[in-house]
Amino acid sequence: MNSPTRRRVTEDKSWVLAPLLELPHVVHAAVISGDGFIEGASPGLSREAGEGVAAMMSALQGAGRAVTAAFTEKDDARLRQTVIESEEGFVFAIPAGENTCLAVFADPEVNMGVVAHHMQIQVTTLGKKVMNSPARDTGGLA
Repeated sequence: MNSPTRRRVTEDKSWVLAPLLELPHVVHAAVISGDGFIEGASPGLSREAGEGVAAMMSALQGAGRAVTAAFTEKDDARLRQTVIESEEGFVFAIPAGENTCLAVFADPEVNMGVVAHHMQIQVTTLGKKVMNSPARDTGGLA
């Protein structure tokens, strides 16, 4: 018997975005899984937009790793930061743990250094919370 594929259930990580959304010129932020799912999003980001951001960010992160690996001829290339500049503003993305990234969209007037610094702080905070959380009972037999 085939059982339907289930999407993993994750804790909503929107709490990590609040300090970033308080920064001047930051419009939206999201925590995105490597497989293209939203794990947390800013309140003003519609579900449809969030799903689009998650899918594209997942693809972009993969492309970033692939192009870095191609340029360096190293298969284990790891991204530290991805930045996209457009007329509408900036998109910043940084790894936020295993198979997760933190993404921020900001107006063109944003101080890029301030945003990047605060993103690193929030990734550290997220890591500490996840590492200090008690393991969940999965209902399995001991």
